[in-house]
Amino acid sequence: MLMKIGTIRTGYSGADAGLWTTKVPTVRLQILISLLLVLVPALLMRSLPNAEEAGSSVLVMTVIGCLAASTVSILLISNIRHYPGVEEVAYIGPAFLLSHGMLMAIWILARMPYSRILLTVSLLLHITVFVIMHLMMRRNRRLRIGIVPEGSYGDLLAAPGVDWRILEGPGEQVDDLDAVSADLWCDLPDEWERTLARFALNGLPVYHAKHLRESLTGRVEMERLSENTFGTLSPLQAYMSVKHLVDWVAALAALIVLAPVMVMIAAAIRLGSPGPVLFRQVRVGYRGGTFEVYKFRTMIADDGQRGCSADLREAAITRDNDCRITGVGRYLRMTRLDELPQLLNVLKGEMSWIGPRPEAEVLSRWYESEIPFYRYRHIVRPGITGWAQVHQGHVTEVAQVREKLHRDFYYIKNFSPWIDFIIVICTIRTMMSGFGSR
Repeated sequence: MLMKIGTIRTGYSGADAGLWTTKVPTVRLQILISLLLVLVPALLMRSLPNAEEAGSSVLVMTVIGCLAASTVSILLISNIRHYPGVEEVAYIGPAFLLSHGMLMAIWILARMPYSRILLTVSLLLHITVFVIMHLMMRRNRRLRIGIVPEGSYGDLLAAPGVDWRILEGPGEQVDDLDAVSADLWCDLPDEWERTLARFALNGLPVYHAKHLRESLTGRVEMERLSENTFGTLSPLQAYMSVKHLVDWVAALAALIVLAPVMVMIAAAIRLGSPGPVLFRQVRVGYRGGTFEVYKFRTMIADDGQRGCSADLREAAITRDNDCRITGVGRYLRMTRLDELPQLLNVLKGEMSWIGPRPEAEVLSRWYESEIPFYRYRHIVRPGITGWAQVHQGHVTEVAQVREKLHRDFYYIKNFSPWIDFIIVICTIRTMMSGFGSR
């Protein structure tokens, strides 16, 4: 049986925007362009008659540092194009800002001298040139993908942004196609297997229908145990350990920096309505364990009465335009500032910055009884923000939670710095737009 043959590079920017096909220079060529963008301004600086830094080793060290930062950005951009919801050009600026900002932070902490002028010029040149290069070299048209009419393929036809064509037979001409999709898990006829192998040898990408479906939707659907190998969904342990350390350090730094803001929010809550500043709730987290999550209170204070499990479940659900939300709370929910106390949960090791959102214990137990494999989302630490959050927002109904679960599995399967970076950028956009808040 054939396994996945070839690759297809897609950048999905929504149903209306469609899919773009992009012919950008190779990573090696981009690094060479980056070297020129650093060397040219450095040589110009050295030619200036009164440039103090021009004749020193500071200039050389700055060139090396800028080239290293730009290389990291190029590798980052080349990896994020494989995820749905990504228009590659939109991440060029944030990628270069992030790498050059980290470089400057390292230099400042290490008290190493560097050329601020060259660093700034290099950053601006890279963003400008790479944005122009990507805009010029992408072709504004939809992807054309052929489908082998064997096995499971019908649901692909409903995916937006692609011109699908069901192939009539192995001998059909495919010169006008960008790729071919096939269900590589079914028992394909020998003639089709020979044809797919020929497509791959001729440079035409052949994509497994299941992987293509995941790429287009950002979801990993799990319906039956026999369909899945959970090893593919287990996170990379090495990255999980590094991420846990980075989470802790970043949470400590954020608490120190944001302490004045949190004090002002606490004062606004106390003045806005009677009750405690913090809302505490038992939720299910890493490996199915329970913990107490902290949030700024955004609703009127609970009277403390407790009823049956159905009443508790209903109380845990936030509806659209929920009348229990206070005036201050509505703003905090829209901007996601109510999540700031969860930095304490990150410091305690109960949460991460990024991961599946933890659900209230009463809701989690309900979902477990209704949805197969729900507990497998607890294989990673829950996050303050996550892949499902930036794509769906707040959901509570079982059908919506099932879709959210599929997005959680997509995150776990693609657990890496690249998808975390995308979620960070999407979260900033979500905070500015208020998408998905209730």
